[in-house]
Amino acid sequence: MARRERVVRMSVEQPLWRALAAYRVITLVYALLLGFFGRDRYEHPAVAAGYLAVLAVWTLATLPKVANAASCTRRFLAADLTVALSGILLTPLADQQAQSVDGPTLPSIWTAGAVLAYAIKGGWRWAGLASSLVAVANLVERGYPSRDTLHNVLLVWVASIGIGYVVEIARASERTLARALEIEAATRERERLARDIHDSVLQVLAMVQRRGTALGGEAAELGRMAGEQEVALRTLVAGGLVRPSYVSEDESAGAVVRLVEVGEEPEAADAAGESGEIDLRTLLAPRAGARITLADPGAPVPLPAPAARELAAAVGAALDNVRVHAGDGARAWILVEDWGDEVIVTVRDDGPGIPEGRLAQAEGEGRMGVALSIRGRLRDLGGTAELISVPGQGTEVELKVPRAARERQEQRGKA
Repeated sequence: MARRERVVRMSVEQPLWRALAAYRVITLVYALLLGFFGRDRYEHPAVAAGYLAVLAVWTLATLPKVANAASCTRRFLAADLTVALSGILLTPLADQQAQSVDGPTLPSIWTAGAVLAYAIKGGWRWAGLASSLVAVANLVERGYPSRDTLHNVLLVWVASIGIGYVVEIARASERTLARALEIEAATRERERLARDIHDSVLQVLAMVQRRGTALGGEAAELGRMAGEQEVALRTLVAGGLVRPSYVSEDESAGAVVRLVEVGEEPEAADAAGESGEIDLRTLLAPRAGARITLADPGAPVPLPAPAARELAAAVGAALDNVRVHAGDGARAWILVEDWGDEVIVTVRDDGPGIPEGRLAQAEGEGRMGVALSIRGRLRDLGGTAELISVPGQGTEVELKVPRAARERQEQRGKA
């Protein structure tokens, strides 16, 4: 199948990285000016000059590291914070009076840039860790918790944690916007396909159905099949039975949303979700047709891939029984319900029903369709299958899969 891919790049945090890079350069200049004009107060000016030289080289050499989230690695963050903490702890060696006078440390406010990098990269939790380490270093450097020291420490702490929290909120909003753009793009494409199909394929199928019914005989059967395909195609166009693939990624420039509009085979979709979760609706949707109606929630019904496939197979077995035992004219309905802690799928038909004692007789004769294909599958999932049938009033099969039971079963299997 042809694959069309559209990439939408967006990043609400990219301006923050640019601001951080500018902040580091400006505060470097500020620290160098403080060191130059305050050189007379240093008992060991060589220590101050050496550290400030290292700070200048480090800041300028690592500007590409604070250009985006991908470049700002954990190793860089740890090294950057180490440079800041080292400058704070080296201040008493260069200025022996620093502990008795509330003067600036060697890196001065440049230290806040290292903490802000943690906030932008990892959110408020990372910011809290980095600002706590800076607070400890400042208290060790001063030797006692002076008022100015506590004020500066608290200011860095609150500001960094606040910025980290804002960044997390911005990322969540960005993901929501990306999802909305995906849905909008998919809706527009489905509407375009609906117009094209309605003007061509659906009209032809409707004409074949009418002419076949009028001619009778083998043409009537052909018309019936065309009618079923018309209903299935209309359902596909209206509800989107084939699921588009939405992929959200993080790249160097921020969030990248890729909308891949592709018709995949069901087997490929199952293989892709082997270790994750599958929307149960996508497995049941292909079973809808002219005589089978599917009613599902408006939201996805995620289940672990093996559980979703087994449940869909059990529904398929129930529909097979409808086709075999209820006759060609019987209709069937599939109802999907997601109750959070469990998923319930009900398959009902308007056939003649199952005579009392027929299931037990079938099992005694070795025909184990209901026992193995339906109840066996649900039992393996930790769920249940209940069959209700009244002669002359059709049959109803209720399939329940508790999510908690499934998780416990998987944990026991791993153990």
